[in-house]
Amino acid sequence: MIKFKYKTNIFIKRFYLLHVVANYLQRFKYAQAINSDSLPPAKLENRMNVERESNSLQNKNHFTGFSFKHTIANLFPGYFALVMATGIVSIASYLLKMHQIAFLLLWLNIAFYSILMLLLLVRTIYYFPRIKEDLFSHQRGPGFFTLIAGTCVLGSQITILLKNAVIAKLFLAAGVIFWLVIIYTFFMAITIKRIKPPIEKGISGTWLIATVATQSLAILSTLTTPFVSSPIVKELLLFFALGGYLTGCILYIVIISLIIYRFSFFSLSPNELSAPYWINMGAVAITTLAGSILVLNTKQWFFLEDINGFLKGFTLFFWCAGTWWIPLLVLLGVWKHLTKKIPFPWTQKGYHPSYWGMVFPLGMYTACTFKLSEAIEIDFLMFIPKYFIFLAFAGWLMVFIGLVHDFFGNLFFNRHKT
Repeated sequence: MIKFKYKTNIFIKRFYLLHVVANYLQRFKYAQAINSDSLPPAKLENRMNVERESNSLQNKNHFTGFSFKHTIANLFPGYFALVMATGIVSIASYLLKMHQIAFLLLWLNIAFYSILMLLLLVRTIYYFPRIKEDLFSHQRGPGFFTLIAGTCVLGSQITILLKNAVIAKLFLAAGVIFWLVIIYTFFMAITIKRIKPPIEKGISGTWLIATVATQSLAILSTLTTPFVSSPIVKELLLFFALGGYLTGCILYIVIISLIIYRFSFFSLSPNELSAPYWINMGAVAITTLAGSILVLNTKQWFFLEDINGFLKGFTLFFWCAGTWWIPLLVLLGVWKHLTKKIPFPWTQKGYHPSYWGMVFPLGMYTACTFKLSEAIEIDFLMFIPKYFIFLAFAGWLMVFIGLVHDFFGNLFFNRHKT
């Protein structure tokens, strides 16, 4: 009898130990599935319970396709790339004298920005833990940089098309605040977090939006200077723009080195080759635009005249780097969509908001080449934007069709799925 009780106790203890191990293994697998590499066990358990409740409700509810609360809670952090893409295509159209298209895209972009800001505000109020979790993530955190870039691109769009000094200054102030909060919060968080993903899981083209955000702030700062009467304030704005331009250059050189390392020495699946890798080119394109606008404003500050040769050479250097990326990115896109049969972005299955990160570089390369041709006075470069703009139009239209398909597909056609 004593031996039987002893064996029974051993069996119970072993069973309990196996149960504990299985439970922690389940948590570990779940953390990998949702990319929650920094959640402590208590919060992870809480999120698992929320997901279970959500799944049970969906199983009971026939209307599973569209949910406003679900949309807000899981709003893609990089959705302001829509504003970035629409804004720069509008600016490029305006530079090429396509004014009707430029103003149409301007009003659309104001609507896009207003809607996204409202959604972000609601998400911040009701789902702040989700925002914090996203911002502290290596994968999703850099998406918040699109808020900075989208704000500054829309500000530049309004400044160029409407010549509105008040709005230009307001957007510049907002861009500075967003830049300080988001940039330093993200890099502080990923520096001190205890559990970090390997480089092939953590780095992506989205990180380069840090460069895009910084350069967009430099551009808006330069564009605001004609509306300032004080010589001291004008010099401060141009100094700020020059500092932003050089900071953006440093960020690009550091981050692109990590991305090339990831490309060259780790396997890359078609699904991992996401649209934001086009920012490899877009980041140097906006750097070219920022440098070109500084060159065109050298007469406003004597120091810019002193370093004019450096600015021209450095800006041309980045334009050449961006041009080099285009054929490689096109070939990788052919491999992804035609060889590996990944759905195209204009379809409901293929659409993802990150594809706006592919449209933005097309519009930016058009605008930066136009301004570079003016800045360094090489006229034959002007033939590139005259034709490249149509690629930007095609890219914007295809992704917009995908957005419409995705929205109405979820709203109407998927609502009665069980």
